[in-house]
Amino acid sequence: MQYLLLAVAGYLAGSIPFGWLLGWWVKGVDIREHGSGNIGATNAGRILGKKWGFLALSLDVLKGVLPVWLVPGLCIGEATSGDTAHVLVGIATIVGHVFPCWLGFRGGKGVATALGVAGMLSPLAAAAALGVFLLALAASRMVSVGSVLASTSYAVWHFAVSPLIQQTDVGPWSQSTAALSIFSLAIPALIVIRHRGNMRRVWDGTEAKWGQKATEPASDDGQG
Repeated sequence: MQYLLLAVAGYLAGSIPFGWLLGWWVKGVDIREHGSGNIGATNAGRILGKKWGFLALSLDVLKGVLPVWLVPGLCIGEATSGDTAHVLVGIATIVGHVFPCWLGFRGGKGVATALGVAGMLSPLAAAAALGVFLLALAASRMVSVGSVLASTSYAVWHFAVSPLIQQTDVGPWSQSTAALSIFSLAIPALIVIRHRGNMRRVWDGTEAKWGQKATEPASDDGQG
C-alpha cells in the first residue's frame, strides 16, 4: 500500500503541466495548438519567449527533484526499501509528465523532468548525460537529437562506466542496484520512443532547430 501511495503521489506531482499553465497565464493560449504542440520548455520558449521557456524548463526539472527528495521520506517504513521507493517515485513522476491525467494523458516527452529525477538518483550519470546533451545541441542545434543521445548515454553510464569508476563487483541486477538499473533502462527507452517522430523529421531534414519556430504541427507520435 505504501508503494501504491508513493506511485500516486509521484504521478500527481509529475502531471502538473507547467508549460501549459504558463501558456494560459502569460498569453491566454493553449501551447498545444501552436508551434510543435509540445507542452514542454522548448515549445513554451518558442511561443511565450525565452525567459518563459527557461522558467518552464526550471519548473519541470524541479518537478523531478522534489518528489524524489521529499515523498519517500514521508512514507518509508519497514515495508519499503529506500532505494526502491525513490526510484518508484521518480518513474511515476516522469510518467505523470508524459501522460498527465489533466490533459487527456497527452503530455511532454519527459526530458527535463527525467533530468531532475536522474540528478537525485545518480548525480554523476545525470551530469554526464547533461554534458552529452549540450555537446549534441551545439553540434546539431536540435533539442531532440541532444535529448535522445543524452538519455542513451545515461543508460551507458549506469551499466558500463559507473562500475568501472566505483571499482565494484556488484552487478547491475543485484538487490542494491536493480531498482536503479530498471530506471536506467525504462526511462531512456521511454524518451527515445517519445522522440521517434522527431527522429523521422531529423532524417527527412524537417526537424526545427534551436532558435527556429516550429512550423510543423505535432504528430500523433507524442507530444514533446
